Parts: sequence; C-alpha cells; structure tokens
Amino acid sequence: MNPLDDKIHWLLRLGDSALIQGQRLCEWCGHAPAIEEELALMNVGLDLIGQARNWYEYAVVLLADGRTADDLAFRRDDRSFRNLLLVEQPNGDYAVTMARQFFYDAWHHAALSGMAASRDEHIAAIAGKALKEVTYHLTRSAEWVQRLGDGTELSHQRMCAAVERLWRFTFELTEVDDAQARLAASGIIGNPAQRAEAWNATVALVCEKATVPLPAPAVPNYLSGRNGLHTEHLGPLLAEMQYLQRAYPDARW
Repeated sequence: MNPLDDKIHWLLRLGDSALIQGQRLCEWCGHAPAIEEELALMNVGLDLIGQARNWYEYAVVLLADGRTADDLAFRRDDRSFRNLLLVEQPNGDYAVTMARQFFYDAWHHAALSGMAASRDEHIAAIAGKALKEVTYHLTRSAEWVQRLGDGTELSHQRMCAAVERLWRFTFELTEVDDAQARLAASGIIGNPAQRAEAWNATVALVCEKATVPLPAPAVPNYLSGRNGLHTEHLGPLLAEMQYLQRAYPDARW
C-alpha cells in the first residue's frame, strides 16, 4: 500500500468499527434491562455513529471517487468492511454486551489517545473530540464489568462466560500490522505497540478488580476484519442496517 491507501484503510477501520458497534448497541432499544440503561446505551451508540460519520467524511475526501459518507456506510458489502471482528458479535445477554463494549472501549481509547497528537490535523481534530466521549464510554463499561464480575454468583458466572465467549476475537486489538507501523512512523497514528500495551494493562486491571480470570492471549486465525474476512454475524447486521438505502436508493424525506 502507498501512504494514502494506508491512511484510508485506517480511517475505514475506525469508522466501520464505530458504526457496527453503534448499530449493535442500538439493537437494545426497547429491550434493555432498565430505562436508564436503554438511554445510556442509545447515547453511547449515537456517539459512535457520529464518530463514524466524521471518519467517513474524511475518508471520502481522500478517496475522491464521488462517494459520500452514506455510500461508505450503506453501499458496501461485508467483504468491503474493515471493522474489528469483536464489534460484529451478537449482543447476547447484558454481560456479553458490556464485555464487548469494554474490550472495544479500551482499544478505542488507546487508539484515539495516540491519534490526538497526529501530524494530520484532520485526524487529530476528530480523535481529540471523540476521545472526550470515549473516556466516558470506557469508564462506564469498566464499571459494569466490575459490577457484574464481582457481584452475585450468577452475575460473576455470566461475566466470566462473556469474556470466554469474546476473547478469541481480541487478537485484533493488540496486533501490529505493516500498515499501522508505517502510519506510526509517519506520525499519523500513535505507536501501535504502546496501544497494545495500554489495552492489555487496562483489561488486566479491570478484570482483576472484577475477579474475572483472563484466558491466554488470543491468537490470530483465518478471520481478519482488516482484510474483509468476517464472521457469519456481519452479513445479517448489514442486511438490516442497509435495507432502506438498498430498497429505495437515494430516497429523501
């Protein structure tokens, strides 16, 4: 990849991950365990969807192929999405949702922290604004992991089961690929090795407080969100999310 392709790929990684995680959270609308939680989940989901739009709008400037941010969200198939495998996993029970959110938030916070000082002023501005929101997201999801993990016997069992269920997808949160290394060397993103260390440290600390044991580090497999090789869960999610645009292309209110 050339430097521009590396940057576009990274912007899509950020935008797609935020969009898909936001979509998953919004699936709780009308189903959350309490009205306060429903409002909180919707607020976090809308934060992420707003962040996704910001990344997409910068990506389309660099792509310069006539596509819009909406095209990137609603007119690509699953093989074109670059989101983390973690965020496409189904909601499950509330322990699964909050464990997924926490793992993602810990990665997201570390990634944004590294980009807030980017040499690319657009990336730095988007990351700086998003970091304020994601700091709250991380605080909230970490508290839920601790509350459930160190709560009742049943909540502890469910949080342990949630971590075990999602852990296989966390390898992407600490991997350092060649494109990330090039972007870091150019000052576009932060040091990916430091991001991985921050993720590991945050997860270890919170799970220790939650009395939730962590499995051995996850290892890569044939799946790869950055290469468009997703789990079976992304296709149905996109089918629902993209239905209106695909059924009525370019429809306007």
